[in-house]
Amino acid sequence: MAALTVARILHAGYVFTCEGTRIAFDTIFENPFSRNCHAFPDVRFDEALIRRQRFDAVFISHFHDDHCSLESLDLLDRATPLYIYCLFDELFDMVRALGFSHVHALQLDVPVDVGPFQVVPREAMDAEVDSMFQVRAAGLNILNVVDSWIDDAALARLVAEKPWDLVLFPFQTMREIEVLAPTRAEPAPPALPEEWLEQLQALDPRFVVPSSCQFRLEPWSWYNRAFFPISYARFTDEVQAVLPHARVVRMDPSVSMVLDTDGLHPAPPLDWVIPVGAQDVDYIYEGNADAPPTADIARHFPALTADQWTRVLDFCRTGLADRYAALDDESEYFDSPRLWQLSIHDHAGEVTRFRYRLSPGSADLVDDDGPLGWTTGIPAVKLYAALELGESLTSLYMRINDAVFDADTERDLAQADVVEDPLIRCLFSEGFGAYQRAQLRRLLSPAVPGPVPIAPEDT
Repeated sequence: MAALTVARILHAGYVFTCEGTRIAFDTIFENPFSRNCHAFPDVRFDEALIRRQRFDAVFISHFHDDHCSLESLDLLDRATPLYIYCLFDELFDMVRALGFSHVHALQLDVPVDVGPFQVVPREAMDAEVDSMFQVRAAGLNILNVVDSWIDDAALARLVAEKPWDLVLFPFQTMREIEVLAPTRAEPAPPALPEEWLEQLQALDPRFVVPSSCQFRLEPWSWYNRAFFPISYARFTDEVQAVLPHARVVRMDPSVSMVLDTDGLHPAPPLDWVIPVGAQDVDYIYEGNADAPPTADIARHFPALTADQWTRVLDFCRTGLADRYAALDDESEYFDSPRLWQLSIHDHAGEVTRFRYRLSPGSADLVDDDGPLGWTTGIPAVKLYAALELGESLTSLYMRINDAVFDADTERDLAQADVVEDPLIRCLFSEGFGAYQRAQLRRLLSPAVPGPVPIAPEDT
C-alpha cells in the first residue's frame, strides 16, 4: 500500500519520508527559536544526532527567522540541497556563505521533484514574503499552509487541486500588534477567523493538523495570556464542527504519523527531537491580561555591559535621528509635528527618557515639557537586541502610547496605526535579513567574543 510518513520538528518544521527519500520543511532545531520563542510543548534537540541526519532536500517557505535560521541550518550537511522561497538575493548569499553548495530559489507553481516527491510552491496572500507547499507522493496530496494567509484567488486554485488527504493548517491568530498597545486594543474573541473555517470547508481534507505556532514567551511573560487567543481544543471543536467527516490530529514535536489511503497511523517518533515534560498542554487566553509596566518587565532581564549601554545611548542621541531622517515611508499621523517621548528601562527598572520633536524628515532631541503626541517604552536590553542581534518586534516588549493625551491628540491617535511608531520604523527600516546577518557574523567568527548573552531569567 502506498504511504508516506510525516513527522513534526517544531513550529512549521516537518520531515516527510517516502520510499527511502527524506525531505524536510522549515527546519528549526532551536529552543528557544527566534531568540525568545520557547517551544510549547517543551522540547530539546540532540544536535549530535541532527548532524548525522541526511535529507535529500530541505524546503524553506520564507525568510522569517522562525522558518529560516542559519544557526539551525548550520547543523545540516553542506551538500544538502536547499530550496528557498525568497525574493531577496541577500538570503541566498548568506546561505552560500555558510557553506551550502546547492542553494536554489523556488518559483511559484514550478514543481521540484525529489525521488517520489513532487513539491510545488503555492502562492500565499503576501507573495512578497511567504509561500505554501503542495506535496504529492505515493498517490497522496498534502497542503502545507505554513503560517500563511490565503486569499480568494489562491483558494480557488487550491480547491482545483482536490482531493486533499492532509492539510497542515495554521491554528493560532496571535496578537503581535495588539500587545504593543494593550490599553488601546480590544480583546480578541477566542475563536478561529470565519474565513479559516470557510477555507477548510472548501479544501475538504481527510485530515487536518493544527500547524505552526507551538511556542510561548518566557514563563513570567504576560504575553502568554494575551498573545495567543486560540487553544488546541477550540481549534479541534470548531474545525470538527464544519468538517464532520474529517479528523483533526494534533502533532506535537517529534510525533510521526504514517499517511496512506486508509488513514493516519502512529509511527516511531523522531529520536533527535526530545519531548520535555508534559506535552498535552494548551493555550489559555485572558484578553489583555493586565499588562505590567515596562519597568517591571525590564527587571526580568540582565544588565547590559558598559559597551552595550553606550551603544543604546549613542543610538538614542544620534543614530535614531539619522535613521528617522532617512525614512522614505509615509506616516499620516506624523505629517504634523509631534513631541515624542522614548523611555528606556534598564535591568533595575530605572528609566532614561528622550524627547524628540518629530516632523517630516527630522527627529530633533529637545528639552520640551510640552504636550506629548506619542510615547514608546522598551527595556534597554531589548533595544540593544534589536540593534545588534536582529531580534524581531514580536519579543521586544515595546509599549506604545500607554498614556492619556490631550483631546486633540486622542482624536488623531484613534486614526493612527501602532506600527507608525517612530522606534519601530527606525529599527526595521534598514533593509532585509537583520537576524540572519547577525547569525552569520557569529557563525563565521566563532573565535571573536560575541555580545554578552541577554537571555531572560526563568523566574
